[in-house]
This record gives sequence, structure tokens and C-alpha cells, in this order.
Amino acid sequence: MKQKKPFSITAAIFLGLALGILFGLFMPGRYEFLLPAVELISGLYMNALRMMVFPLVFCSLIVGIQGIGSISATGRVGGQSVLYFTATTLFASLLGLFLPKAMGLGKGITIEMMDANVEATQFTSLMDTVKNLIPSNPFASFANGDMLQVLVFAVIIGIACLSLGKKAAPFVKVVEAVNDISIKIVSVVMYFTPIGVFCSIASVIYANGTETMIALGAVLIALYVTMFLYVVIVYGGIVKIIGKCGIRSFFAKVMPAALNAFGTCSSSATLPISKCCADDLEVPNAISSLALPLGATINMDAVSIVMSFMVVFFANACGVEISFGLLAVVLLSNTLLSIGTPGVPGGAIASFAALSAIAGLPAGIMGVYISVNTLCDMGATCCNVLGDLACSVAMKETIRISEAKTAKV
Repeated sequence: MKQKKPFSITAAIFLGLALGILFGLFMPGRYEFLLPAVELISGLYMNALRMMVFPLVFCSLIVGIQGIGSISATGRVGGQSVLYFTATTLFASLLGLFLPKAMGLGKGITIEMMDANVEATQFTSLMDTVKNLIPSNPFASFANGDMLQVLVFAVIIGIACLSLGKKAAPFVKVVEAVNDISIKIVSVVMYFTPIGVFCSIASVIYANGTETMIALGAVLIALYVTMFLYVVIVYGGIVKIIGKCGIRSFFAKVMPAALNAFGTCSSSATLPISKCCADDLEVPNAISSLALPLGATINMDAVSIVMSFMVVFFANACGVEISFGLLAVVLLSNTLLSIGTPGVPGGAIASFAALSAIAGLPAGIMGVYISVNTLCDMGATCCNVLGDLACSVAMKETIRISEAKTAKV
């Protein structure tokens, strides 16, 4: 029964996704009156997931640190995660620049500019970035949804509990109880995922319309093919070679999280489902509790592919020449901007505004980019979530957490 459950959930989510796409295409006709109900259910589903994101991340991370049982081992888990996500994002950004340039994507295409007022993401100094990691008000970090600050606060609390030992045992037991409650709520929400994905994707398709989907069909197809190959070759290779896990088994078990991410366009909201998938893959909680939320925050491989793709596409369409020197600047800027992109729907828009300015593109292209952002974001979020899980599986082999130690959590 335990083995069949993920596959039945996956089939139901996939069915909901397919029906949602069809419904979204036909809704503008006879079924437009159902739009308010569809948006209501979609909003309820997303809120139900988001409701448990921060309690689950905070408590699971503290419990995970207790399972690791060592401050130095906790540092190794965090350090390897950051190194992994930075390396794959840099490679993804390079791939996103090279392929469309080699293909000449966008040449001979005329783009009708649309006005759009978007505030570009601003670069901050390294000192400011480090300073902002420590939350001056942890409660405000939870309220504002600042995942990095919540992560740092949880790590500080977890290490303090580890240092105090038995003195912190009562608090740790409360955290374990809240963690179990969070997991129980998430497991119940999982059964409503097919309905939630159906309503979410129907709203997305309806909002964009068939004309928008067809207008930039070629670049979207090339983009999705690139992301698919990246997932299969790069993530599949990492899982097989480093994680010692069968590729087919991996993708079968992570499909619920991947489909939910595709439908909701939010890696943060998918975190609870990703955690369930990591458990099915037998990734120790000590690893997944840190690697997954960290990945939802800084692992933006597919976002960097999307932004690189779009920069080259718009440059070719607008007749803007991008030199190799400028490509190097765009590459590094894209890596930094994509890592800083929040794991929420539409989070890449402000980052792309900054990147397009660096590349010297006309401001009018932002309106075109916004019109297809959600369609790009669906595949990108799915890809990013798979990357988070691939990292967790790989680290199961590179950082050995003893089962005996984990069992004491």
C-alpha cells in the first residue's frame, strides 16, 4: 500500500493538471461564469500550503539539527547545499545564453513593444546581504515570509539546543510535536492537490489566453526542451552517479512535487510536498530539512535559463548586439539575480528588469516578457523543485547521517 500511494497521487495530480489546461482553454466561452469559483478554490489551496510552509521548515530544521547531532556536520550540510546550488545555477545560466545564441533564436522576428512599469531588482553589497541574514525581529521574518532569515533563525535555535543538551529537551519535544502536527496537516492537504492544481492551472491558462501562448510558441518550445534536457541529463546524472539512485525511481517518486510546482508556480508553496517526496526517497530528515528550504530560496537554475534565453531572444529580435564581454557580465549578473529571486509566482519579473537593463535592451520588451512570464514560470518552478530534491538525494551519499542518530530525533 505504501508503495502504490505516491503513484496514485501522481496520476490524480496529472489528471487534474491536464483537465485544468483544457478547462482553462474553453473557459472564455460557455464556462466563464465559473471563474470566481475556480479562483476561490485555487486561493484556498495555495493558502493551505503556505499556512504550513514556515512551521514545517522551522520545526523540521531544528529537529534535523538534533538528528545530525553535531554542529560541524550541520555546517557541512549547509555548505554543500550552497556550493551545489551555486554551481548548477552558474551552469544553467551559461547554457541559457549559449543555446539560443547558437540557434539564432529571435532573428527575423518583429516584436510589438508594450508599456510596463516594473521596478528592477537592485544589487546590494555583500555586507548588506550578510547583515540582513540575521533577523532583528524573527516574528517579522515569519510574517513577511523572509525564508532566508527564518532559516538562519532556525539554525541558531537548533545549534543552541544542541549545545544545551538535556536542558533544551522540553523545548525540543514541543518542536517535535509541532513538526508532527505540520506533517499530518500537509498529508491531508496532499489529497486535495489534484483539485488545487486543476483550479490553479485553469486560472493561469485563462489569464494568458490562447493568443499569447501561440504568439511566442517557438521560443517557449525551445525553452521547455532545454529545461527538460537539463533536468534529465544534469539532475538525472547527479541522482544516478552521486546519489546512487535509479533515475526512473527518482522521477516517479518526485512527480507529485513536480506537478504541484508546475501548477502553482511556487517552489516555496511546494515545500511541504517536496518534503514528503524526500521521505519517500529515504533522504534523512537531517539533510532534507535544511537542503529543501535552502533550495527553494537560492536554487533558481531554471530561472537563470529562462532569463538568459529571453535576453538573447529579445536582443536578436530587437537587433541589439551582445558582445562576448557583455555576455560574461550578463552571465555573472544572471547567476546573482536568479539566486536572489523569491520562490513565488512572478518572482523573476523584477530580476529580469534589472538584467535587461544591463544587457541594454529596450524598456518596452518588459511588457512582452510579463505576458509570457507565467508560462515560463510554470516549467521553471517544476525544474527548480526537481533540482532541490536531486541535491537532497546526492547529499544522502556525500554526507552520511547514521540511522541510529537520526532515529533519536
